[in-house]
Amino acid sequence: MQSPYLFASYRLMISRPEALAWRPMLWSALLWFALFSSISFSAETSAPPIAPILNLEQRARFIDQIIEERVATVLPGLMRRTGIDCWIMVSREYNEDPVLKTFLPANWLSARRTTILAIFDHGLNQPLETIAVARYPVGTVFKQGWFPEDQPDQWTRLLEIVSERDPKTIGINTSDQFALADGLSRTEHQRLTRTLHEYAKRIQSAESLAIGWLETRSASEQTIYPSIVAHAQRLIKRAFSSEAINLGTTTTRDLEWWLRESVEAMDLEVWFHPSVSRQFRSDQADSRLIGATRPNNDLIQPGDLLHVDFGIKYLRLNTDTQQHAYILRRGEVKLPLPLQAAFRQGNALQDILMSQFASGRTGNEILLSSLALAKQQGINGLIYTHPLGLHGHGAGPTIGLWDQQTGIQGRGDYKLFRDTAHSIELSVTETVEDWEHPVRIMLEEDAFFDGDNIRFLSGRQTTPWLVPRQ
Repeated sequence: MQSPYLFASYRLMISRPEALAWRPMLWSALLWFALFSSISFSAETSAPPIAPILNLEQRARFIDQIIEERVATVLPGLMRRTGIDCWIMVSREYNEDPVLKTFLPANWLSARRTTILAIFDHGLNQPLETIAVARYPVGTVFKQGWFPEDQPDQWTRLLEIVSERDPKTIGINTSDQFALADGLSRTEHQRLTRTLHEYAKRIQSAESLAIGWLETRSASEQTIYPSIVAHAQRLIKRAFSSEAINLGTTTTRDLEWWLRESVEAMDLEVWFHPSVSRQFRSDQADSRLIGATRPNNDLIQPGDLLHVDFGIKYLRLNTDTQQHAYILRRGEVKLPLPLQAAFRQGNALQDILMSQFASGRTGNEILLSSLALAKQQGINGLIYTHPLGLHGHGAGPTIGLWDQQTGIQGRGDYKLFRDTAHSIELSVTETVEDWEHPVRIMLEEDAFFDGDNIRFLSGRQTTPWLVPRQ
């Protein structure tokens, strides 16, 4: 089945004149990804076919065109939704605002000197005006707006640009609650407010705009995301097999570094060091809780229930996955029934949580209603789900933390919006008759919310990977 988002992208391109400037590669890339992946599948299906990894030059071109697409199709609606008609971002080299970094072209690995980006919304049916108050244009999106030979002072030029346009509201990246929206440094904040002193009453936090920009996925990003998640899932499957595990020799630490090395070999990157641990051994249960100190280097043996937490970054999008594997003992050919029963409870909690996703609900509302339903069904679980996208622990509503199950002030009060990705992260603890300790199943799978429905980007694990006794 071809992805509905491919056709959404096509309709978008032919209906928006500015979209025609996205260059032929975006067309070919969308078609190319559509041949390999689809995000229209049920929660129980396996991962979609995986698209080949692009070389670095191809990635750079694709990333730059995604930025163009996002500025043309995502950002205008966000500026109007938040009531900000001028957005100013400032960063010095190597101290970049995390939001400003997402506007930099792929061949800019950092800001240059002092980089100032100014975005103006001139109203409906008009494209955004994007200006780089810097010595250079910033990619293909931000035209150069400062020429030192005409105006030697960069900050004075910024004031001239703002005065010429006379915006009603000026958004800057400051936030008490969201670190990702608080990227304006103290020094640059002082310089900016001193420069725009006559507009002081118009300056406000751009928190909602910054979070909206980071969390909202464009049509093309929606098309490519499933394949990126599938790459991560395939690496986990390989790690939990005889390709990486030699019983009696391989340790959990070995598997962590096997994953790191495999990611490097694919010319990809991780956004955190993988974690592999033994959650349970069928003849020696382990009752450690989330957050407790875990052994650094367990030898993998038959009867082990292994857990992995793993995430990659590709085309600026992140994945975050937790899955399990079981090492079969002598004579075993399938997972012990108590472990499968515990796994079903984990999947049931995923279903409950995702059933509570609805536009406009806060993270705290989703959390509390999900936990209430879980309690009614006799599920002993914890929910600690987070947004996902341009950052692993991304922008958007936090839906619980493992040690805060009654709601989170600030980040938990943020509302759920459409076209956003979320890492469905949770755990269940099951008491098993005749077993000394309870079994804990920790799951994390990536999903996409389109405003009406939420679906897993690349399926989900419904039973642990089985590793045969060697």
